[in-house]
Amino acid sequence: MLDPRLNTFLVLCETMNYTRAAERLCLTQPAVTHQIHALEEHYGQKLFTYQNKTLRLTPAGERLRDLARPLAYNSRKIQEALAAPVPLSLRVGATKTIGAYAAAPLVSRFLRRHPDAALSLTVENTQVLLAALEAGTLDFALVEGFFDRRSYAARLLRRVPFFGVCAPDHPLAGKQVEPEALLGERLLVREAGSGTRAIFEDALRRRCYTLERFPRITEISEFSTIKALLVENLGVSFLYAPVVERELIAGTLARFDLTGEPLSGAFHAVWLRDNLFAGDWADWLE
Repeated sequence: MLDPRLNTFLVLCETMNYTRAAERLCLTQPAVTHQIHALEEHYGQKLFTYQNKTLRLTPAGERLRDLARPLAYNSRKIQEALAAPVPLSLRVGATKTIGAYAAAPLVSRFLRRHPDAALSLTVENTQVLLAALEAGTLDFALVEGFFDRRSYAARLLRRVPFFGVCAPDHPLAGKQVEPEALLGERLLVREAGSGTRAIFEDALRRRCYTLERFPRITEISEFSTIKALLVENLGVSFLYAPVVERELIAGTLARFDLTGEPLSGAFHAVWLRDNLFAGDWADWLE
């Protein structure tokens, strides 16, 4: 069983507010303060500090948080395994690209191999899924874009082409262009926190541009809306190949590329380091 003081510490890391942490834990605020002070005395390190009246983790606090998260996850999984050793229960997250265009074969294969398994699939953007991993509400996540490899174990699933998309009769269709050519276009981008947007922004940075340089930005979190607007020639976007594969084959959308090295993104499976139960679902990733 996880030390209750560590559980209190992790809840405070999530809320960064003693009052909200006490409410979530059904404790008094002095009890939360006492447990945090007890941890600080135990480890001989200051874990939290206030900067301009805002609660912050110290470097030691950040280190303890990263070490304690797998402990909390493993503790919960051990309790679940002892209470109900069968069937296998798996909570998986997938980014919107993977969830909509790449997850179905993986889900199908897993359920065929484990017909009695309980499976839940949550589709969200990369940042939301990583937060869920850290909170212990997911076992692993299938993500695109970037993540901190110091915090997670990961396995590369595949690399996927990433390119510009527009209407077939758009002047950019079929061309290689500099970012400068996009300044007069309406850019349809995913929401902040999505892997698709992170890949695009990274491609711009490597060409000495940022989104702030582009005056006509429309932020949309849903792929079907983006594609519908592209078909109507109401903007251009940058998407992974699986998202627009059918439309490119049908000729309702066209591809263009930025000059330089072709863009691509990686699809990874990620989970907390020191996860004792990763072997239970390793065949999902084969």
